Amino acid sequence: MAGQGGTIDDDFIADEQLTLGAEEDERLPWLEAGDEDEDEGGVDTGRIVGFAMFAALALAALVGGIWWFGQRGPDPELVADGSTIQAPDGPYKTRPTDPGGKTFEGTGNLAPAVGEGEKREGRIAEVDVPAPSIDTPKAGATAAAPVASGIGVQVGAYTDKATAEAGWQKLQSRTDKLSGVSHRVVEGRADMGTVYRLQAVAGDLAGANALCAALKSDGVDCQVKR
Repeated sequence: MAGQGGTIDDDFIADEQLTLGAEEDERLPWLEAGDEDEDEGGVDTGRIVGFAMFAALALAALVGGIWWFGQRGPDPELVADGSTIQAPDGPYKTRPTDPGGKTFEGTGNLAPAVGEGEKREGRIAEVDVPAPSIDTPKAGATAAAPVASGIGVQVGAYTDKATAEAGWQKLQSRTDKLSGVSHRVVEGRADMGTVYRLQAVAGDLAGANALCAALKSDGVDCQVKR
C-alpha cells in the first residue's frame, strides 16, 4: 500500500502542477486589459518634443512678423506735407469770343447788365421831334391812350416807347403765335433809369401761361407778369 500510496501522491502532485501550469498560462481577461492599459498610457516623449518645437517655431514666426511690420516706415509719397494746389496765373474761366448759339429778341438789353453790376446810360432816340408850338396843348391835358387790360406776357424791355413798338412788329414777323394778340408798353423804373416793357396781353393767367409756352417753343423768351 505504501508503494501504491507513494504512487498516488506522486500522481496527485503531478496533476496539481499541471493544473497550476494551465492556470498560469490561461490569464484572466481583466488582468490582460489592465496590462495593455498600462502600456498604452505611457508618455510619448518624441511626440511631446515635436509639438514643443512646432509651438516654438510658430511663436518665433509671429514675433518676427510683428517686429518686421513695426520696423517699416511710412511711405514718403503718402505723407501729407500741408501744401496746397497752386492756382494758375491767368483766369481759369474765360468768355469765348464767339459763343455761338441763338440770340433772342429783347434779351441782353437790361437784365444781364444790371445783374452783373453794370450801368447803362440812357439813349435818346434818333428821331426828329417837332418843337412844341404855343398852340399845342400840354401833354397832361391830352387823354392818354387806353392800355389793354389783362395778364401781361413780357417779351422785351427797351429804353424808349418807339423802340418798343418797333420791337413788337419784329416779333410778329418772327412768330405767328402773336397773330391777333394785343400788346401794351408799360413804363417802369430800373437802375439804369426809365424803361419801357413790351408785353403781349392775355385774357387770364391760364391764357398767359399758354401763350408764353408757345412763344418759348418758337425761340422767343418771355415772362408772365401778373
